[in-house]
Amino acid sequence: MAQCVQSVQEFIQDSFVPMVAVLCSEHAEQVTRKNNLNFSELLRPFCRLTSEGHMRDPNNQVQVVKNLRISVNNVVTRPSVPTSGVHGPAQRRLLSEVVSACQPAEGGVANVIPAGDYDLNISATTPWFEAYRESFLQSMPASDHEFLNHYLACLLVVSSSEAVPVEQFLKLSQEQHRIQHNGEYTNPKWFIPNTLKYYVLLHDMSQGDEQRADSVYEDMKQRYGSQGCYLLKINSRTAAAGTDEQIPDPWSQYLNKSSLQISVNCLDNTHPLQLETAIDTPGSLDSLRAVAAETKTTTVYTGMVAGTSHGACLTLNDHDRLRLFIQEFTFRGLLPHIEKNIRQLNDQLVSRKGLSRSLFSATKKWFGGGKVPEKSIAELKNTSGLLYPPEAPELQIRKMADLCFLVQHYELAYSCYHTAKKDFLSDQAMLYAAGALEMAAVSAFLQGGAPRPYPAHYMDTAIQTYRDVCKNKVLAERCALFSAEVLKSQAKYSDAATLLIKMTCEDSDLCSALLLEQAAHCFINMRNPMVRKFAFHMILAGHRFSKAGQKRHALRCYCQAMQVYKGKGWSLAEDHINFTIGRQSFTLRQPENAVSAFRHILTNDSQQTSTQQGAFLREYLYVYRVTHSQYTKTR
Repeated sequence: MAQCVQSVQEFIQDSFVPMVAVLCSEHAEQVTRKNNLNFSELLRPFCRLTSEGHMRDPNNQVQVVKNLRISVNNVVTRPSVPTSGVHGPAQRRLLSEVVSACQPAEGGVANVIPAGDYDLNISATTPWFEAYRESFLQSMPASDHEFLNHYLACLLVVSSSEAVPVEQFLKLSQEQHRIQHNGEYTNPKWFIPNTLKYYVLLHDMSQGDEQRADSVYEDMKQRYGSQGCYLLKINSRTAAAGTDEQIPDPWSQYLNKSSLQISVNCLDNTHPLQLETAIDTPGSLDSLRAVAAETKTTTVYTGMVAGTSHGACLTLNDHDRLRLFIQEFTFRGLLPHIEKNIRQLNDQLVSRKGLSRSLFSATKKWFGGGKVPEKSIAELKNTSGLLYPPEAPELQIRKMADLCFLVQHYELAYSCYHTAKKDFLSDQAMLYAAGALEMAAVSAFLQGGAPRPYPAHYMDTAIQTYRDVCKNKVLAERCALFSAEVLKSQAKYSDAATLLIKMTCEDSDLCSALLLEQAAHCFINMRNPMVRKFAFHMILAGHRFSKAGQKRHALRCYCQAMQVYKGKGWSLAEDHINFTIGRQSFTLRQPENAVSAFRHILTNDSQQTSTQQGAFLREYLYVYRVTHSQYTKTR
């Protein structure tokens, strides 16, 4: 696989972070809207902590939490969407737009990999794959079989300009309770019944009465405790500061990429190693004429609305206040809340199981061994639809495991996942079992000092269960993305490539193209690079990119594969690649490259049939004529 900006540890940690909801009063929203941001967007660039946090586990041992990131989002209530296990049209469109927007930079960094007689010029990174992966994970809906994407806390935000701020806090608190407990809404999902409520008084420095805000805050500390509330002062920048002062805008990179356009339609529906044998087949001269006649919109990423600035009323001191607020909320509110719930869950589980020691201290006794049952997944009864009641002991173990994982206590998390896995398998609750297997494998990998090897067979079983028993391809893909990264980090490129290839399917051309491309990178990064497998899978990736409408990515894949086939005597393969490069280049309005590629098909002694040679010649002449007429018009 290509190099990634993040390490695999950072990637997995950032994929599962504590979720925090936001409920704002109308006046509070007006205060943040001065910066063209809502409250959750205002906090987003400052949600990664720069200092260490500390908490104690059930054995009273100090656990250090490093580089923690939290996710803050507005509460959005919507009807429950059936989890079919496949992406819907909107998600597919989003993922396609994300990949389209991320193209190789001109003159970007490339690796030159010597392999036998080859010096291959290959992309050092594949940011389009990382962008797809990030959007894929963020678009996953919260599930009932796990709690990692459920909200742990809720920020209740009220403006200091309210007539009676405490009344507004009460209204927001009641609203949160109603959303969570009255059964009217199935979304959002909440981690525990006793959700942490954190009261935030938002003060607008540009027009509010600061003395009154301080007075209200003192009253709040009496009501909610100093650990449960915060006075956040923003909008310190005045008009007198002028427009010359340059304040950084850290928000743009976090806001949704909403102005993407999808254009060039799918043209190539043929097998990647099959050349057309007739003039009127799809992609032949008639198709090229149709492409030339169309009015095409190139895929361009324009970011947010032109001219929109963010944080215009904020100073650098306000940025520091936002950063400090997140730190105070996390260290004084969120982490103690998580610590308390881990202790409570541990005590409940100990009492229910009649144990004399905590789960943590019993780790060796319980988990000295134990493997997945010998019975194959295919033999297990399909009870993937089984649902446990919220108070079920099995779910409490899973809940405790997820809490421990979110605060980086991977050893205790592994112990809990392992126990939950055995309970779920004994009940043949296969969706729950697959989730526990997946997270047990990840927890084992993330443990400091690597006390136990990465259990790749856990991931393989989880993927097979998600895909074949639960019919949930989305969860299977998530599992495969994690496992492939872990295998790659351990230089097990052959295993990673096998896994990625196995996950390709006919349902999603885009996903298959990206996975095939990553598999190709695995083959070329092996100790003894497998050049031909690299080129072959690049061609397969290019074909699937083309079917997905990603013409630029398709052209890039074919060009990289061409380095292997060029001048090696594989004339039919070389003809196919040049033909496809020519056709893709013409589609992308690169006529010079198209003419050059078609010319290569005609210059050497051809082993094609006369019919195919005639088709090549006609396409070449047509492209040449179009190119020449365009050149004439520009003179």
